[in-house]
Amino acid sequence: MTQATAAKTTASAQTTTSTPASTALATDAVPATAAVAAPATAQDITANIADRVRGIPANPFAAANARVVDYRAAGHDIIDLSQGNPDGEPPQFMIDALAEAAQNPADFKYPAFSGKPAFLKAAAGWYQREFGVTLDPASQLLATAGASVGISVVIQTLVNAGDLVVLVGPYYPQYEGSTAVVQGRVYTIATSPERGFLPDLDAVPDEIWDEAKLLILNYPNNPTGAVATPELFETAVRIGKEHHVVIVNDFAYAGIGYDEQPPISLLSTPGALDVSLELCSLSKMYMIAGWRGGFVAGNTQLMAAVKSVHAQTSLLVSSIVQDAGAAGLNSDQSTVRVLADRYHRRYLALREGLAEAGLHLTDSHGGLFAWMPVPGGDDQAFAQWLIGQAGVAVIAGSDFGPTGAGYVRFGLLMPQETLTLAAHRIRDARGDAW
Repeated sequence: MTQATAAKTTASAQTTTSTPASTALATDAVPATAAVAAPATAQDITANIADRVRGIPANPFAAANARVVDYRAAGHDIIDLSQGNPDGEPPQFMIDALAEAAQNPADFKYPAFSGKPAFLKAAAGWYQREFGVTLDPASQLLATAGASVGISVVIQTLVNAGDLVVLVGPYYPQYEGSTAVVQGRVYTIATSPERGFLPDLDAVPDEIWDEAKLLILNYPNNPTGAVATPELFETAVRIGKEHHVVIVNDFAYAGIGYDEQPPISLLSTPGALDVSLELCSLSKMYMIAGWRGGFVAGNTQLMAAVKSVHAQTSLLVSSIVQDAGAAGLNSDQSTVRVLADRYHRRYLALREGLAEAGLHLTDSHGGLFAWMPVPGGDDQAFAQWLIGQAGVAVIAGSDFGPTGAGYVRFGLLMPQETLTLAAHRIRDARGDAW
């Protein structure tokens, strides 16, 4: 047993101050079918439901959808900025590629378990051209039905019941949810606007790193819009090697950067391929969220295990989506840069409009969202005020973990004029509310 392994074994038997993955458990976390009162004569079989189901946090995005539906059904005009659903169209060449693929007899059959060779080759080419990263398509890439599938499969592959997963808060809720499914535990590293919402990984106690199995990063970040620096990734890789921690970057917003320097890949960090995986999505770069396409890339040994779990638990990516995705990845990425500029202009328009209401967005460097501290500090109450008084739906920051409390997230998935209208509604409804 190595010294690092022994440290992990010893630490796992000790009590830590980690936040349990079930912290966000709500009473409606159990599927609604289990909560409906059964007729008196019916047999109650809820005892057959696995214990882990009761530890799964409620999905805040589903709750936000239901809230908007209820308000609209009551006759209210709601501008919904709570969701992350792209509002545009894919590049025409990708639509054409999809249509052509749908008529190709080769695409009538199941694709290969790891992905079509042409798609994996396109993903490897994209990594090489955009980030200078060399990957073997056969052993270091896996096609997935979006980054969300990649998240769940990676966590299932690496995390046993009781294992510790380190998250950077605020975080995308699925990281906690998927950890709860496998009955892991969560430790959250808080961030602040003073540090650009980037974590101080060296400030985390060594005993946490010795116990941790996995560190999940997300840059460009949802919800804060922070973008990773080379120094952050270098520190993460160093910690991964020193403490035998797997480093994962959720790169769902690759290419959606606002600065002159585009977002960087974790895998471009020297030594990253020794300890790292990266999750990529086609949805945001190419406006194809409904098509469900993405991929996982990284360390060969880890990828072999991820592929094994994926083959037993997940649907294959549609053949025609892989053909269209290959067309996108093989392109010059000019359409992605146009899209990034569009989101940046939307962010600036929303920031300007909210300033008129006495509200101020935090700085953002990429992604599809804007992050804002709320007056008074109660993010849930402020989100309710926005939809009830201004007709604007957002997501409360505490839905992104405890360190998100005191903020709300605005989506930039609406035309610029709609975002300006939303800001003006808030300004007009303000009164003496703050």
